[in-house]
Amino acid sequence: MVACTQPRRVAAMSVAQRVAEEMDVELGEEVGYSIRFEDKTSPSTMLKYMTDGMLLREAMHDNNLTRYSTIILDEAHERTLATDILMALLKDVVQRRKDLKLIIMSATLDATKFQKYFLDAPLLAVPGRTHPVEIFYTPSPEKDYVEAALRTVLQIHTIEGEGDILLFLTGEEEIEDACRKINVEVQALISEVDAGPLQVYPLYGTLPPAQQQKIFSPAPPPFKPNGRPGRKCIVSTNIAETSLTIDGIVYVVDPGFSKQKVYNPRIRVESLLVSPISKASAQQRAGRAGRTRPGKCFRLYTEAAFKKELIEQTYPEILRSNLASTVLELKKLGVDDLVHFDLMDPPAPETLMRALEELNYLACLDDEEFYCSNEMLSLTALLSVPQVFVRPANNRKRADEMKDLFAHPKGDHLTLLNVYHAFKGEPAQDNPKQWCHDHFLSYRALQQADNVRLQLKRIMEREEIELMSTPFENNKYYENIQRALVAGFFMQVAKRNGNGKTYITVKDDQNVLLHPSTVLAEDSEWVVYNEFVLTNKNYIRTVTAVKPEWLLDIAPNYYDLDTFKKGEVKNALQRTVNKMMRKEAERGRR
Repeated sequence: MVACTQPRRVAAMSVAQRVAEEMDVELGEEVGYSIRFEDKTSPSTMLKYMTDGMLLREAMHDNNLTRYSTIILDEAHERTLATDILMALLKDVVQRRKDLKLIIMSATLDATKFQKYFLDAPLLAVPGRTHPVEIFYTPSPEKDYVEAALRTVLQIHTIEGEGDILLFLTGEEEIEDACRKINVEVQALISEVDAGPLQVYPLYGTLPPAQQQKIFSPAPPPFKPNGRPGRKCIVSTNIAETSLTIDGIVYVVDPGFSKQKVYNPRIRVESLLVSPISKASAQQRAGRAGRTRPGKCFRLYTEAAFKKELIEQTYPEILRSNLASTVLELKKLGVDDLVHFDLMDPPAPETLMRALEELNYLACLDDEEFYCSNEMLSLTALLSVPQVFVRPANNRKRADEMKDLFAHPKGDHLTLLNVYHAFKGEPAQDNPKQWCHDHFLSYRALQQADNVRLQLKRIMEREEIELMSTPFENNKYYENIQRALVAGFFMQVAKRNGNGKTYITVKDDQNVLLHPSTVLAEDSEWVVYNEFVLTNKNYIRTVTAVKPEWLLDIAPNYYDLDTFKKGEVKNALQRTVNKMMRKEAERGRR
C-alpha cells in the first residue's frame, strides 16, 4: 500500500474523498482512510490516507511498516508531535528497508533543513496551479482584531466582486460569536445597501463532521434574478490553513493570530495561548485565496510587523508540549535511549526530565488498590474527550440547571461519572441523542467516551487487570474513587489560601482560582485538579475534594510533612530526578 499522512482527521477524510472522486472509485475501496474510531478501508485499498497518529500506532505493532511500499508525510511543516516522532522512526526504517520510499511534502517547508536531516535526500519542487493573490496590510495596528476582522468581512461583502470569504480566528468560542455577529450585521446590510445573501459557516476541530462538511456547500443564489450574487463566509481556526481546500475562496481575512499550545516545564503548565502566527502560516493563509482564480488577502497587521515581528516558521509542537505521554509512546516503540533519539529538534533537557520524573512517580503506584477500576476506566475515557456539558449562549441558565441535576458536592470528576452512568441508564438509552439534547450534554462527546472506554476495557482484559467496583451501598464508594484520583494526579494538588477564594498549587506555589465551570459545592481545603488553564487569570479545572492525609499515604515518596508546613517538596526530589537522567544517559552511552 501507499500511506499518506495528514496532521488532522478532517483533512484525511476530505482529501481521501476528493481523490476517490477524481479517480472515479468508491471511497473505502482502492482509496480509503483510517482515523481514530473509523477505518474506511478494505482488502483492495491501495492508497490509504490517515492521521500521523494512526501510522505511529501501526509502527508500535510493526516496526518496519512492512505493509507499505511508499509513505508520504503531507503538510510536514505543521510539525505535530506525531509527525516529529514519525520522521525520526522512518529515518531509521528507510536505512533498514531499502525498498521503502519516503516522501516528505509541504508548501512552506524549510526544505534545506529537512533535506539535511534525511541524509541529503533529493529535493523536488513541484509547480502548483495557484493564481496571483494581492496582499493588503493595515496602515496602523488594530486595537481589536476580532472587530477589525468582522468589519473587513462586511466591507468585502458590500464592495468586492463575486467570490467566497475565509476568515481566520483562534478558537471555538470566538468563531461562534463572530458568526452570530456577522449574521446580525448582514441582515441590516441587506435592507440598507441591497447586499446579496451571505451564508456563514463555522469551522473548528471539535465541530461534528456533518457540520464540518457544510463548508463545501455552494454559495447561496441571489435574492432575485440578476440581483447581487450570494457568497459564503467560512470562519475557521488554522484548520483551514493547510488541511482543507475549499473551492470558491477568493478573499482571505487574516488577523495574524492562532491558538498555540505552550508548555512551561518549570511549573508544569500546558496552556493554549493566542499567539502571533509565523510568516510561513501567513503565506499559507494568503495562498488559500488563489486556488481557483486571482484573489485578495487582507492582513489586519502592518507590513512592518510582518517583516520584523513574525518568526519564519512555527515552533514544532515537540518543543511546546508536556512529553510524559510521548516518552511512553517511544518506550512502546522500542526506543530505549531517549536522550540520543534522533529527533529533528530535540526538546529541552528540563522538559524530558519533568516527563521522566512524572512517570517515575506514577510507576511507584499499585493501580488495583482502590477496588474501583470500573469507575476509573469510565473517568479516564471521559477525560480524554471534549467537554460533555453544552452551554449555548442563548440558553445558559437552562443548561446550568440541567448540569445541577448531575452535580456531586465533592467535585467535577464524580459529576462526570454521574453523567456517564445516567447516559448508560435505561431512560437515556431509549433515545440517547434526544436525551443528551434535553439535558444539554454533547451526544458526540459521550459516544466518543464510550468508544474509548471499550478500547481501554479490551486492553485491561487482555492484560488480565480485574474490573471491579466498590459496592455502592458501601460508604467507601466515592472515597475510593477520590483516592484513586489522588494516585493518578498527586502532582496536581492545590491548597486553599487563607482568604478562602484562591488556591495555591502545592508543587509549584502558583496562585490559582477554581474555574467557573466547577460544581465543587463544599468548603474544601485541598483539591486535586485535572488541568491548569491560563487565560486572563490562572484557573484549575475539573477539580475534586481530597484529604491531605491521603497524599502522605498514597505518595510518600513525593510528599512529606514539611510539604504541608512550607508548601515545598524536599530537595531530595531533585537528586532523584538527576539520578534518573544520569542513568538514561549512561544507558545511551552503553
